[in-house]
Amino acid sequence: MTRIAGLILAALAAGYGLHALAQSRLDVRPSAAPIGTSSSNGISFVWFYDPAERTVYVCRAGGGSDALECKGKAQLP
Repeated sequence: MTRIAGLILAALAAGYGLHALAQSRLDVRPSAAPIGTSSSNGISFVWFYDPAERTVYVCRAGGGSDALECKGKAQLP
């Protein structure tokens, strides 16, 4: 009798363990997506939209350096 109760208890514990593992979810945020580009006189601009924060970023490249500058940021309502 105790052997059967032990097997039932082990099966319940294994089922609970599988259920707990199946419930874990990763928090995955989408990355910022490019929404537009423009260039003039050797300077390029690109706009990115981050849907998780509802924010638009503007980045600039060119003008004599290879660096990418992302300083502009606007929060959307």
